[in-house]
Amino acid sequence: MKMTTEEAFVKTLQANGIRHAFGIIGSAMMPISDIFPAAGIKFWDCAHEGSAGFMSDGYTRATGEMSMMIAQNGPGITNFVTAVKTAYWNHTPLLLVTPQAANKTIGQGGFQEVEQMKLFEDMVAYQEEVRDPSRVCEVLARVISKAHRLSGPAQINIPRDFWTQVIDVETPEPISFEVSPGGENSVAEAAKLMSEAKFPVILNGAGVVLSEGGIDASKALAEALDAPVCVGYQHNDAFPGSHPLFAGPLGYNGSKAGMELIAKADVVLALGTRLNPFSTLPGYGIDYWPTDAKIIQVDINPDRIGLTKKVSVGIVGDAAKVAKGITAQLADGAGEAGREERKNLIADTKSKWKQELSSMDHEDDDPGTTWNERARAAKPDWMSPRMAWRAIQAALPREAIISSDIGNNCAIGNAYPDFDEGRKYLAPGLFGPCGYGLPSIVGAKIGQPDVPVVGFAGDGAFGIAVNELTAIGRGDWPAITQIVFRNYQWGAEKRNSTLWFDDNFVGTELDTEVSYAGIAQACGLKGVVARTMDELTEVLNTAIKDQMENNKTTLIEVMLNQELGEPFRRDAMKKPVRVAGVDAADMAAE
Repeated sequence: MKMTTEEAFVKTLQANGIRHAFGIIGSAMMPISDIFPAAGIKFWDCAHEGSAGFMSDGYTRATGEMSMMIAQNGPGITNFVTAVKTAYWNHTPLLLVTPQAANKTIGQGGFQEVEQMKLFEDMVAYQEEVRDPSRVCEVLARVISKAHRLSGPAQINIPRDFWTQVIDVETPEPISFEVSPGGENSVAEAAKLMSEAKFPVILNGAGVVLSEGGIDASKALAEALDAPVCVGYQHNDAFPGSHPLFAGPLGYNGSKAGMELIAKADVVLALGTRLNPFSTLPGYGIDYWPTDAKIIQVDINPDRIGLTKKVSVGIVGDAAKVAKGITAQLADGAGEAGREERKNLIADTKSKWKQELSSMDHEDDDPGTTWNERARAAKPDWMSPRMAWRAIQAALPREAIISSDIGNNCAIGNAYPDFDEGRKYLAPGLFGPCGYGLPSIVGAKIGQPDVPVVGFAGDGAFGIAVNELTAIGRGDWPAITQIVFRNYQWGAEKRNSTLWFDDNFVGTELDTEVSYAGIAQACGLKGVVARTMDELTEVLNTAIKDQMENNKTTLIEVMLNQELGEPFRRDAMKKPVRVAGVDAADMAAE
């Protein structure tokens, strides 16, 4: 069939069910964006391409449906870099469309020219450039397929002078592959180890959420063994929080119960996880990883197996299918050894941690430091971060989707939220970009308009995405609720300064004259300030009601004292040593 290249491109998007595009309009993409409305594709024009990428990530993670990001060649595309690498480590299958400077002028250093393939080669799971206009459908279909199969962003680069050419082409059918249930021998060996275990523990990762039926399959296996189930850092939605076997998240500011239980394991099934180092670092002073336990690691990517931890059995496969295969091959009597004692220990350990968590209302200082003590004394009537999180939990709907950002106050909240199903917790992941919380929850709301959503960010990270307030109040943009923890500092870096740099606060202080609630009001949204726990619970209840019933976006500015939680990386910092010394008097004259 004869059609233009842009018609071929859009027809391929339609064939693959890609309904949403996020970015900023530019001439290099206008031939296809011009026919988006006719094709049933919605273009969400954001305030910054970086935020557009985070919205795309949030949409796809909340729905399981692929979305796309697209912008002007050159600077529009370079603004996607952080979001694309974030999606890569979030294992989010996204389509990255990068219109390229025209073939006839590329290499001359012309307007908005950059090597877009080289730029993203370490950022995407797959990339390909269209070499001839007649191949646009073929390449696009393959890129979409690779994004799905590799569970990550994939890039199609297309010279902008390939648009508006007439080609004779057939729109290809979507390319799909059946996921693997794992190797027959490795699954059998894993079942044998789990059957013989005296204290089996399951550790669920993102792959359990991404796998169709992954959570249910892991639940069936856990129940067969009465094995506690931990989840990796920032994957709180990878197992039902109300389940008696759920032990909570490992890693930074996670669950002490989970840490204490996995420390007792003789066999650990790491299901759908690459066992990233951050998820297994000591927490609360507990070095909990069971170094003598046999480790079974299941990941869809063979390159990740055995990369960070020594494994006894490695299984390349889909989390749900592998879990079902292990369950089906469990020996008679599997899990019976110490079953009742294990169940009682799980319940007792969880109960003690729940009581401790509910009573925690401040952050401790390391020996020799006094910052948190001083912070409480400076603002004795202000909420601490933990008081705020307890107030939030009192109002947060059970079915809500939430997002988090990078920062001290968001991290302190890691142990609090749990969920009944997957695709509910959007966190920035191991690339750790600031500015993720607001745009990702907007993307989630676009994908799940009937579900309440709440975004979280510290005031430093929120400043990176604050310009999206100018975009999200328009026309058919859905309403969301955004919480900003306001303590006027870059908290994680300030905590490092208190521990290793003698309170030398360089670049950590924020402007106390700025009102984020006021900015929201100026953008036509609702901005409110909460100063007490009761007030925060009340305004969050009202904001969610306004979101769901009145299509009204509310930004809640939560005023906190300047207490600071655990540093992100004790293992990566050390006390500096001065040898030669520096003196301002040595600065060269102007």
